[in-house]
Amino acid sequence: MSVHSARPVRGTRDILPEEMALRNRAEQIISDTYRAAGFEQIETPALEDIDLLLGSEGGENLKMLFTILKRGDKFRPAEDSEPKDLCDIGLRFDLTLPLSRYFSANKEKLALPFKAVQIGNVFRAERPQKGRFRSFKQCDIDIIGDPSIGAEIELVHTTGEALKALGFTDFTIKVNDRKLLNAFLGNKGFTDEQIPSVCIVLDKLDKIGQDGVAAELTEKFEDLSAEEAAALVAEAAQMTLDTAAQATGLDDAASDLKLLIDTTNAAAGGAYQAVFDFSLIRGMGYYTGPVFEVSYGPYGYSVGGGGRYDEMIGKTSKQSVPAVGFSIGFERIIGILEDEGRKISDDEQTFVLFYDLKDDLPAVLAASDGLKAEGKRVVLTQKKKKFGNQLKHAEESGAAGFMVFGRDEEPKLFESKES
Repeated sequence: MSVHSARPVRGTRDILPEEMALRNRAEQIISDTYRAAGFEQIETPALEDIDLLLGSEGGENLKMLFTILKRGDKFRPAEDSEPKDLCDIGLRFDLTLPLSRYFSANKEKLALPFKAVQIGNVFRAERPQKGRFRSFKQCDIDIIGDPSIGAEIELVHTTGEALKALGFTDFTIKVNDRKLLNAFLGNKGFTDEQIPSVCIVLDKLDKIGQDGVAAELTEKFEDLSAEEAAALVAEAAQMTLDTAAQATGLDDAASDLKLLIDTTNAAAGGAYQAVFDFSLIRGMGYYTGPVFEVSYGPYGYSVGGGGRYDEMIGKTSKQSVPAVGFSIGFERIIGILEDEGRKISDDEQTFVLFYDLKDDLPAVLAASDGLKAEGKRVVLTQKKKKFGNQLKHAEESGAAGFMVFGRDEEPKLFESKES
Protein backbone atom coordinates (compact mmCIF):
# COMPACT_ATOMS: atom_id res chain seq x y z
CA MET A 1 0.00 0.00 0.00
CA SER A 2 1.44 3.37 -1.02
CA VAL A 3 1.69 6.12 1.59
CA HIS A 4 0.61 9.55 0.45
CA SER A 5 2.09 12.80 1.72
CA ALA A 6 0.34 14.23 4.76
CA ARG A 7 1.36 17.78 3.88
CA PRO A 8 -1.30 20.21 2.66
CA VAL A 9 -1.20 21.43 -0.94
CA ARG A 10 1.67 23.88 -1.53
CA GLY A 11 0.54 27.41 -0.80
CA THR A 12 -2.09 26.26 1.70
CA ARG A 13 -1.77 25.25 5.34
CA ASP A 14 -3.38 23.46 8.24
CA ILE A 15 -4.39 25.65 11.17
CA LEU A 16 -3.82 24.36 14.71
CA PRO A 17 -6.33 25.00 17.54
CA GLU A 18 -4.38 27.83 19.22
CA GLU A 19 -4.16 29.86 16.01
CA MET A 20 -7.75 28.97 15.14
CA ALA A 21 -8.90 30.44 18.44
CA LEU A 22 -7.04 33.66 17.61
CA ARG A 23 -8.53 33.74 14.10
CA ASN A 24 -12.07 33.17 15.38
CA ARG A 25 -11.74 35.94 17.95
CA ALA A 26 -10.25 38.37 15.41
CA GLU A 27 -12.94 37.60 12.85
CA GLN A 28 -15.62 38.10 15.48
CA ILE A 29 -14.22 41.53 16.43
CA ILE A 30 -14.07 42.61 12.78
CA SER A 31 -17.58 41.32 12.08
CA ASP A 32 -19.03 42.95 15.21
CA THR A 33 -17.43 46.30 14.31
CA TYR A 34 -18.81 46.16 10.78
CA ARG A 35 -22.32 45.14 11.81
CA ALA A 36 -22.41 47.77 14.57
CA ALA A 37 -21.86 50.32 11.79
CA GLY A 38 -24.94 49.10 9.93
CA PHE A 39 -23.34 46.75 7.40
CA GLU A 40 -25.26 43.55 6.61
CA GLN A 41 -23.50 40.21 6.24
CA ILE A 42 -23.89 38.28 3.00
CA GLU A 43 -22.25 35.26 1.38
CA THR A 44 -21.35 34.49 -2.23
CA PRO A 45 -20.10 31.22 -3.81
CA ALA A 46 -16.38 30.52 -4.13
CA LEU A 47 -17.09 29.52 -7.76
CA GLU A 48 -17.83 32.04 -10.50
CA ASP A 49 -18.41 31.88 -14.25
CA ILE A 50 -15.12 31.93 -16.19
CA ASP A 51 -16.28 34.69 -18.56
CA LEU A 52 -17.16 36.93 -15.63
CA LEU A 53 -13.74 36.37 -14.03
CA LEU A 54 -11.74 36.89 -17.25
CA GLY A 55 -13.65 40.06 -18.12
CA SER A 56 -13.24 41.65 -14.69
CA GLU A 57 -10.16 43.85 -15.19
CA GLY A 58 -8.65 42.05 -12.22
CA GLY A 59 -5.11 43.09 -13.17
CA GLU A 60 -2.32 40.71 -12.26
CA ASN A 61 -4.81 38.46 -10.45
CA LEU A 62 -6.06 37.13 -13.78
CA LYS A 63 -2.62 35.54 -14.26
CA MET A 64 -3.15 33.70 -10.96
CA LEU A 65 -6.66 32.45 -11.67
CA PHE A 66 -7.61 28.93 -10.59
CA THR A 67 -9.89 27.46 -13.26
CA ILE A 68 -11.97 24.29 -13.29
CA LEU A 69 -12.12 22.03 -16.35
CA LYS A 70 -15.43 21.40 -18.07
CA ARG A 71 -16.98 18.10 -17.17
CA GLY A 72 -18.38 15.22 -19.24
CA ASP A 73 -19.52 15.91 -22.79
CA LYS A 74 -18.69 19.59 -22.49
CA PHE A 75 -14.96 18.82 -22.27
CA ARG A 76 -13.66 18.60 -25.85
CA PRO A 77 -10.08 19.96 -25.93
CA ALA A 78 -8.43 21.04 -29.18
CA GLU A 79 -4.80 21.88 -29.86
CA ASP A 80 -5.47 25.64 -30.00
CA SER A 81 -7.81 25.69 -26.99
CA GLU A 82 -7.84 28.76 -24.75
CA PRO A 83 -8.71 28.68 -21.00
CA LYS A 84 -12.39 29.47 -21.56
CA ASP A 85 -12.62 26.67 -24.18
CA LEU A 86 -11.50 24.15 -21.57
CA CYS A 87 -12.90 25.72 -18.41
CA ASP A 88 -16.30 27.17 -17.61
CA ILE A 89 -15.82 27.94 -13.90
CA GLY A 90 -13.08 29.51 -11.79
CA LEU A 91 -12.39 30.22 -8.14
CA ARG A 92 -12.94 33.82 -7.05
CA PHE A 93 -9.74 35.87 -6.65
CA ASP A 94 -11.40 38.57 -4.55
CA LEU A 95 -14.79 39.34 -2.99
CA THR A 96 -15.54 42.50 -5.00
CA LEU A 97 -16.40 40.87 -8.31
CA PRO A 98 -18.73 38.29 -6.69
CA LEU A 99 -20.46 41.11 -4.78
CA SER A 100 -21.09 43.00 -8.02
CA ARG A 101 -22.66 39.92 -9.60
CA TYR A 102 -24.61 39.28 -6.37
CA PHE A 103 -26.07 42.79 -6.43
CA SER A 104 -27.05 42.52 -10.11
CA ALA A 105 -28.84 39.23 -9.41
CA ASN A 106 -30.66 40.42 -6.28
CA LYS A 107 -31.05 44.21 -6.67
CA GLU A 108 -34.85 44.07 -6.56
CA LYS A 109 -34.62 42.73 -3.01
CA LEU A 110 -31.98 45.20 -1.79
CA ALA A 111 -32.46 48.79 -0.68
CA LEU A 112 -29.99 51.50 -1.69
CA PRO A 113 -27.53 52.35 -0.43
CA PHE A 114 -26.71 48.71 0.21
CA LYS A 115 -24.02 48.24 2.87
CA ALA A 116 -22.54 44.74 2.79
CA VAL A 117 -20.11 42.71 4.90
CA GLN A 118 -18.49 39.73 3.22
CA ILE A 119 -15.93 37.51 4.95
CA GLY A 120 -14.58 34.51 3.10
CA ASN A 121 -11.72 32.75 1.37
CA VAL A 122 -10.38 33.79 -2.03
CA PHE A 123 -7.95 31.92 -4.24
CA ARG A 124 -4.90 33.00 -6.22
CA ALA A 125 -2.14 30.87 -7.74
CA GLU A 126 0.49 32.95 -5.94
CA ARG A 127 4.13 32.00 -5.56
CA PRO A 128 3.98 30.87 -1.92
CA GLN A 129 6.00 32.96 0.55
CA LYS A 130 5.66 34.41 4.04
CA GLY A 131 2.31 36.20 4.29
CA ARG A 132 1.14 34.95 0.89
CA PHE A 133 -1.06 31.88 0.45
CA ARG A 134 -3.03 30.44 -2.43
CA SER A 135 -6.14 30.26 -0.28
CA PHE A 136 -6.67 33.11 2.15
CA LYS A 137 -9.40 35.04 3.92
CA GLN A 138 -10.53 38.59 3.20
CA CYS A 139 -12.89 40.78 5.24
CA ASP A 140 -14.75 43.25 3.02
CA ILE A 141 -17.18 46.06 3.57
CA ASP A 142 -18.79 47.74 0.56
CA ILE A 143 -21.34 50.48 -0.07
CA ILE A 144 -23.38 50.23 -3.27
CA GLY A 145 -25.55 53.09 -4.48
CA ASP A 146 -23.78 56.11 -2.92
CA PRO A 147 -21.73 58.18 -5.41
CA SER A 148 -20.54 60.71 -2.82
CA ILE A 149 -17.25 60.87 -0.90
CA GLY A 150 -19.36 60.21 2.20
CA ALA A 151 -19.25 56.49 1.32
CA GLU A 152 -15.43 56.53 1.27
CA ILE A 153 -15.35 58.41 4.57
CA GLU A 154 -17.61 55.81 6.21
CA LEU A 155 -15.60 52.87 4.86
CA VAL A 156 -12.22 54.29 5.89
CA HIS A 157 -13.45 55.20 9.36
CA THR A 158 -15.15 51.83 9.95
CA THR A 159 -12.07 49.92 8.79
CA GLY A 160 -9.89 52.06 11.06
CA GLU A 161 -12.17 51.29 13.99
CA ALA A 162 -11.99 47.54 13.25
CA LEU A 163 -8.18 47.65 13.26
CA LYS A 164 -8.23 49.65 16.50
CA ALA A 165 -10.53 47.05 18.06
CA LEU A 166 -7.93 44.42 17.18
CA GLY A 167 -5.31 46.42 19.08
CA PHE A 168 -3.62 48.17 16.14
CA THR A 169 -2.60 51.83 16.40
CA ASP A 170 -0.17 54.12 14.59
CA PHE A 171 -1.10 52.67 11.20
CA THR A 172 -1.39 54.81 8.08
CA ILE A 173 -4.22 54.86 5.55
CA LYS A 174 -2.86 56.11 2.23
CA VAL A 175 -5.36 57.62 -0.21
CA ASN A 176 -5.26 58.65 -3.85
CA ASP A 177 -7.67 59.02 -6.76
CA ARG A 178 -7.37 57.17 -10.05
CA LYS A 179 -8.91 60.17 -11.83
CA LEU A 180 -6.05 62.41 -10.67
CA LEU A 181 -3.45 59.83 -11.67
CA ASN A 182 -5.00 59.14 -15.08
CA ALA A 183 -5.29 62.86 -15.86
CA PHE A 184 -1.66 63.45 -14.82
CA LEU A 185 -0.39 60.64 -17.06
CA GLY A 186 -2.64 61.75 -19.91
CA ASN A 187 -1.13 65.23 -19.72
CA LYS A 188 2.30 63.60 -20.01
CA GLY A 189 1.33 62.13 -23.38
CA PHE A 190 0.31 58.60 -22.45
CA THR A 191 -2.77 57.18 -24.19
CA ASP A 192 -5.71 55.61 -22.38
CA GLU A 193 -4.41 52.21 -23.49
CA GLN A 194 -0.92 52.91 -22.10
CA ILE A 195 -1.94 54.34 -18.73
CA PRO A 196 -2.72 50.97 -17.05
CA SER A 197 0.79 49.73 -17.95
CA VAL A 198 2.35 52.90 -16.54
CA CYS A 199 0.35 52.46 -13.34
CA ILE A 200 1.58 48.90 -12.91
CA VAL A 201 5.17 50.18 -13.00
CA LEU A 202 4.51 53.20 -10.74
CA ASP A 203 2.94 50.84 -8.22
CA LYS A 204 6.43 49.41 -7.61
CA LEU A 205 7.81 52.75 -6.36
CA ASP A 206 8.00 51.66 -2.72
CA LYS A 207 9.66 48.37 -3.72
CA ILE A 208 12.30 49.31 -6.34
CA GLY A 209 12.59 53.08 -5.80
CA GLN A 210 12.52 55.99 -8.25
CA ASP A 211 15.53 54.81 -10.27
CA GLY A 212 14.11 51.32 -10.67
CA VAL A 213 10.70 52.60 -11.79
CA ALA A 214 12.28 55.07 -14.23
CA ALA A 215 14.42 52.33 -15.74
CA GLU A 216 11.43 50.01 -16.16
CA LEU A 217 9.35 52.76 -17.79
CA THR A 218 12.19 53.50 -20.25
CA GLU A 219 12.38 49.81 -21.12
CA LYS A 220 8.61 49.48 -21.54
CA PHE A 221 8.09 52.67 -23.60
CA GLU A 222 10.67 53.16 -26.36
CA ASP A 223 9.65 56.79 -27.02
CA LEU A 224 10.33 57.74 -23.39
CA SER A 225 13.89 58.90 -22.75
CA ALA A 226 15.71 58.13 -19.51
CA GLU A 227 15.60 61.83 -18.56
CA GLU A 228 11.87 62.08 -19.22
CA ALA A 229 11.18 58.93 -17.23
CA ALA A 230 13.28 60.14 -14.28
CA ALA A 231 11.52 63.53 -14.31
CA LEU A 232 8.08 61.87 -14.47
CA VAL A 233 8.80 59.57 -11.54
CA ALA A 234 10.33 62.34 -9.44
CA GLU A 235 7.30 64.59 -10.02
CA ALA A 236 4.87 61.78 -9.12
CA ALA A 237 6.81 60.89 -5.96
CA GLN A 238 6.81 64.49 -4.72
CA MET A 239 3.20 65.28 -5.64
CA THR A 240 1.03 66.86 -2.95
CA LEU A 241 -2.73 67.17 -3.03
CA ASP A 242 -2.46 70.86 -3.99
CA THR A 243 0.05 70.25 -6.80
CA ALA A 244 -2.03 67.29 -8.04
CA ALA A 245 -5.03 69.59 -8.36
CA GLN A 246 -2.94 72.16 -10.22
CA ALA A 247 -1.38 69.56 -12.54
CA THR A 248 -4.71 67.95 -13.49
CA GLY A 249 -7.32 70.69 -13.05
CA LEU A 250 -9.50 68.20 -11.15
CA ASP A 251 -10.30 70.44 -8.19
CA ASP A 252 -13.40 68.47 -7.19
CA ALA A 253 -11.49 65.18 -6.91
CA ALA A 254 -8.76 66.87 -4.85
CA SER A 255 -11.34 68.54 -2.60
CA ASP A 256 -13.05 65.19 -1.99
CA LEU A 257 -9.75 63.61 -0.96
CA LYS A 258 -9.00 66.53 1.36
CA LEU A 259 -12.40 66.10 3.01
CA LEU A 260 -11.76 62.34 3.36
CA ILE A 261 -8.33 62.90 4.94
CA ASP A 262 -9.41 65.72 7.27
CA THR A 263 -12.54 63.90 8.47
CA THR A 264 -10.71 60.60 9.03
CA ASN A 265 -7.91 62.24 11.00
CA ALA A 266 -10.33 64.22 13.17
CA ALA A 267 -12.30 61.07 14.00
CA ALA A 268 -9.16 58.97 14.58
CA GLY A 269 -7.99 61.24 17.39
CA GLY A 270 -4.34 60.43 16.73
CA ALA A 271 -4.76 56.64 16.91
CA TYR A 272 -3.95 56.42 13.19
CA GLN A 273 -3.73 58.82 10.27
CA ALA A 274 -4.85 59.22 6.66
CA VAL A 275 -2.37 60.73 4.19
CA PHE A 276 -2.28 61.56 0.48
CA ASP A 277 0.05 59.34 -1.57
CA PHE A 278 0.08 60.03 -5.32
CA SER A 279 2.10 56.86 -5.97
CA LEU A 280 -0.69 54.67 -4.56
CA ILE A 281 -2.14 52.72 -7.49
CA ARG A 282 -3.81 49.48 -6.31
CA GLY A 283 -3.44 46.68 -8.85
CA MET A 284 -7.04 46.22 -9.98
CA GLY A 285 -8.00 47.76 -13.30
CA TYR A 286 -11.62 48.20 -12.22
CA TYR A 287 -11.00 51.13 -9.83
CA THR A 288 -12.51 54.38 -11.13
CA GLY A 289 -11.97 56.93 -8.33
CA PRO A 290 -10.51 57.11 -4.81
CA VAL A 291 -8.27 54.23 -3.75
CA PHE A 292 -6.86 53.50 -0.30
CA GLU A 293 -4.37 51.18 1.38
CA VAL A 294 -3.33 50.48 4.99
CA SER A 295 0.32 50.22 5.98
CA TYR A 296 1.53 49.29 9.45
CA GLY A 297 4.93 49.21 11.12
CA PRO A 298 8.02 47.81 9.43
CA TYR A 299 6.13 45.27 7.33
CA GLY A 300 6.73 45.63 3.61
CA TYR A 301 3.17 44.90 2.59
CA SER A 302 -0.28 46.42 2.98
CA VAL A 303 -2.74 45.00 5.52
CA GLY A 304 -5.82 46.31 3.76
CA GLY A 305 -6.97 48.24 0.72
CA GLY A 306 -9.77 49.10 -1.62
CA GLY A 307 -11.37 51.80 -3.72
CA ARG A 308 -14.27 52.95 -5.85
CA TYR A 309 -15.43 50.75 -8.75
CA ASP A 310 -18.41 52.56 -10.28
CA GLU A 311 -18.42 50.67 -13.59
CA MET A 312 -18.19 47.05 -12.48
CA ILE A 313 -21.85 46.39 -11.68
CA GLY A 314 -22.81 47.67 -15.13
CA LYS A 315 -21.07 44.64 -16.64
CA THR A 316 -23.63 42.27 -15.14
CA SER A 317 -26.61 44.64 -15.08
CA LYS A 318 -28.39 46.94 -17.54
CA GLN A 319 -27.22 50.01 -15.67
CA SER A 320 -24.13 51.07 -13.73
CA VAL A 321 -24.45 51.61 -10.01
CA PRO A 322 -21.83 53.48 -7.94
CA ALA A 323 -19.89 51.23 -5.57
CA VAL A 324 -16.89 51.40 -3.26
CA GLY A 325 -15.25 48.85 -0.95
CA PHE A 326 -12.50 48.33 1.61
CA SER A 327 -10.90 44.97 2.43
CA ILE A 328 -8.83 43.90 5.45
CA GLY A 329 -6.11 41.36 4.64
CA PHE A 330 -7.04 38.90 7.37
CA GLU A 331 -4.05 36.55 6.95
CA ARG A 332 -1.57 39.39 7.24
CA ILE A 333 -3.31 40.76 10.32
CA ILE A 334 -3.14 37.34 11.97
CA GLY A 335 0.51 36.99 10.96
CA ILE A 336 1.38 40.29 12.62
CA LEU A 337 -0.53 39.39 15.79
CA GLU A 338 1.45 36.15 15.99
CA ASP A 339 4.82 37.74 15.12
CA GLU A 340 4.36 40.38 17.81
CA GLY A 341 3.11 37.84 20.35
CA ARG A 342 -0.16 39.67 20.82
CA LYS A 343 -3.21 38.15 22.45
CA ILE A 344 -6.80 39.14 21.88
CA SER A 345 -8.68 39.03 25.15
CA ASP A 346 -11.63 36.66 25.32
CA ASP A 347 -14.21 37.20 28.07
CA GLU A 348 -15.40 33.60 27.82
CA GLN A 349 -13.43 31.42 30.28
CA THR A 350 -12.61 27.76 29.67
CA PHE A 351 -12.99 25.19 32.45
CA VAL A 352 -12.09 21.50 32.40
CA LEU A 353 -14.67 19.11 33.84
CA PHE A 354 -12.96 15.84 34.84
CA TYR A 355 -15.09 12.70 35.11
CA ASP A 356 -14.84 8.89 35.19
CA LEU A 357 -16.67 6.47 32.90
CA LYS A 358 -18.10 4.87 36.06
CA ASP A 359 -19.80 8.14 37.00
CA ASP A 360 -23.47 8.91 36.33
CA LEU A 361 -22.84 10.10 32.75
CA PRO A 362 -26.22 11.87 32.26
CA ALA A 363 -25.42 13.80 35.44
CA VAL A 364 -21.94 14.60 34.08
CA LEU A 365 -23.49 16.07 30.94
CA ALA A 366 -26.02 17.99 33.05
CA ALA A 367 -23.17 19.47 35.11
CA SER A 368 -21.40 20.48 31.89
CA ASP A 369 -24.59 22.10 30.54
CA GLY A 370 -25.00 23.99 33.82
CA LEU A 371 -21.53 25.51 33.54
CA LYS A 372 -22.16 26.45 29.91
CA ALA A 373 -25.41 28.14 30.92
CA GLU A 374 -23.31 30.36 33.21
CA GLY A 375 -21.29 31.54 30.19
CA LYS A 376 -18.35 29.19 30.66
CA ARG A 377 -16.68 27.13 27.95
CA VAL A 378 -16.40 23.49 29.13
CA VAL A 379 -13.95 20.78 28.08
CA LEU A 380 -15.05 17.29 29.18
CA THR A 381 -12.02 15.16 30.04
CA GLN A 382 -11.72 11.65 31.48
CA LYS A 383 -9.69 11.66 34.68
CA LYS A 384 -6.47 9.61 34.54
CA LYS A 385 -4.24 8.13 37.23
CA LYS A 386 -1.60 10.84 36.80
CA PHE A 387 -4.09 13.55 37.61
CA GLY A 388 -1.39 16.09 38.47
CA ASN A 389 -0.06 15.96 34.93
CA GLN A 390 -3.57 16.48 33.58
CA LEU A 391 -4.05 19.57 35.74
CA LYS A 392 -0.70 20.96 34.64
CA HIS A 393 -1.57 20.44 30.97
CA ALA A 394 -5.00 22.02 31.42
CA GLU A 395 -3.47 25.11 33.03
CA GLU A 396 -0.77 25.41 30.37
CA SER A 397 -3.39 25.16 27.65
CA GLY A 398 -5.05 28.32 28.96
CA ALA A 399 -7.94 26.95 31.00
CA ALA A 400 -9.12 29.25 33.81
CA GLY A 401 -9.89 26.37 36.19
CA PHE A 402 -11.30 22.89 36.63
CA MET A 403 -13.92 20.82 38.40
CA VAL A 404 -13.91 17.11 39.33
CA PHE A 405 -17.36 15.58 38.98
CA GLY A 406 -18.65 14.05 42.22
CA ARG A 407 -16.02 15.85 44.31
CA ASP A 408 -16.26 19.58 43.59
CA GLU A 409 -19.48 21.53 43.89
CA GLU A 410 -18.03 24.59 42.15
CA PRO A 411 -15.22 25.08 39.62
CA LYS A 412 -11.80 25.94 41.06
CA LEU A 413 -9.55 28.57 39.52
CA PHE A 414 -5.94 27.72 38.82
CA GLU A 415 -3.56 29.69 41.06
CA SER A 416 -2.20 31.63 38.08
CA LYS A 417 -5.75 32.87 37.33
CA GLU A 418 -6.59 34.00 40.86
CA SER A 419 -6.52 37.76 41.42
